[in-house]
Amino acid sequence: MWKNIQSFVESIIRWEELSLHFLWFLVPIVLLYMAVKDIFFNKKHTIKHNFPVVGRLRYLLESIGPELRQYIVAHNREERPFNRAERSWIYASAKKQNNYQGFGTDADVYAQGHVFINPSLFPYVPPEGHPNTTDPYFLPSAKVMGLANGRKRPWRPYSIINISAMSYGSLSKNAVIALNKGAKMCGCWHNTGEGGLSPYHCHGADVIFHFGTGYFGVRDAQGRFSMSKLVDLVQQHPFVRAIEIKLSQGAKPGKGGILPAKKVTPEIARIRGIEPYTPALSPSAHTAFRNVPELLDFVESIAENTGLPVGIKAAVGKLEYWEELADLMMARGTGPDFITIDGGEGGTGAAPPHFADHVSLPFIFAFTAVYQIFLERGLTDRVVFIGSGKLGLPARAMMAFAMGVDIINVAREAMMAIGCIQAQKCHNNHCPVGVATQNKWLVSGLDPTNKSYRLANYMNVFRKELLELTHACGYEHPCQMTMEDIEVGMGDIKTRQTLEDAFGYKKQKVAFQGMESLKSCSYLGGLAQGFSAPYEVQSVLQK
Repeated sequence: MWKNIQSFVESIIRWEELSLHFLWFLVPIVLLYMAVKDIFFNKKHTIKHNFPVVGRLRYLLESIGPELRQYIVAHNREERPFNRAERSWIYASAKKQNNYQGFGTDADVYAQGHVFINPSLFPYVPPEGHPNTTDPYFLPSAKVMGLANGRKRPWRPYSIINISAMSYGSLSKNAVIALNKGAKMCGCWHNTGEGGLSPYHCHGADVIFHFGTGYFGVRDAQGRFSMSKLVDLVQQHPFVRAIEIKLSQGAKPGKGGILPAKKVTPEIARIRGIEPYTPALSPSAHTAFRNVPELLDFVESIAENTGLPVGIKAAVGKLEYWEELADLMMARGTGPDFITIDGGEGGTGAAPPHFADHVSLPFIFAFTAVYQIFLERGLTDRVVFIGSGKLGLPARAMMAFAMGVDIINVAREAMMAIGCIQAQKCHNNHCPVGVATQNKWLVSGLDPTNKSYRLANYMNVFRKELLELTHACGYEHPCQMTMEDIEVGMGDIKTRQTLEDAFGYKKQKVAFQGMESLKSCSYLGGLAQGFSAPYEVQSVLQK
């Protein structure tokens, strides 16, 4: 037996020696081939022609530059759009790992724009029997969608943190399944994005049906909006709780949605009502309405035909249209039930750099400008304000609620919870973790069951820590935050301003009668509809 083992080892050594000799023979041939190709056949790249073989190293380093910066070069707080510290908190929360940090903060607390949350000397302590003593994740909206305008089916969202508009097409089917199943577990809503309602949105979560200028899923043969198709969709899917009309989005306002041809599979084309493997380019403007009065007519028509709350989503630029909208709402006594303000820094899909970098205001400037318009006209109590644009972290969320936001939508943060590594390849179908691609091999690596628990974990931890910050400020619900509870550093060690001083307005107080009143509300959706919140929370914790 020993001789057999010895013989086997010797054969391996001989094979390795032969392999090594073969490599010494093969490598020069490959390098020679590359050099000949670069010098005589390359007509496109000067560097590769002038510096054969070595010039290829430049393109290799360029292609892996984002990965090198992400994992080796960049400091914890340096990266964009989300730095390593922010991503680490999301990943740890989604996996139910330790998301604390030790030895103090590495953030520059004296930097311009740094957010300070002012705690109370006497924090709020939930009394015995309070909903949050049994469920630390229970955090519904303080406002009811559609109640002010007398809609037939008003709705109080179970969660003030929800999944923003991301379509099937932009995301893979496994990613959409994971998001929807996770949303059902934690009670948040799932926005379809403008790609239409797919089978993968139908796993039990509350859904906001969202459409844009392409009217995907509710369009006729000519690409125009079809009210009958929308009514049929709502009647066939009772989990659709609201309708959102996209006027524009933060990544590319004034341009319309862009889904590259590689992502338009036959299934996606069928859901959207377009041809397979052709770019899904939404028009820049709606055809169902052309101005603010027609928009209001359109909103009321949809609400009347579906019975659901109807809202609008937009990035912000010229404010005269928002002023006209608010003035008409005052005059008519009607209007959108909710308004989603999308910051110009947002965007999970493909967009031209000049649009993503320069067109529309970032969230803080956009929201404060629009909110003041409605505040001056006494309309803030009639509208549920939704914020979107890098708000998926507790401190940023607290700032948004202090400014007047009622609900927050998260997109890229939700993607990270199910595995996104910020590879920034959403636009070319090469997402390495199967989240934002239609490549079957890459998609197969994303397990929707496992990732659904991670989404639910992230949402629950987010709500829990948001409540802890709220209690530290002396309040029961984030809607009670005021402009004086948040201060912003001005870049000088001696200077800081409250949000009220910085933006020149005082947030309107939100009607709130305690968390118990929200729990007993007949309009409450999410986990209140048919199953027990504590049981679902426990099942998530076990994962």
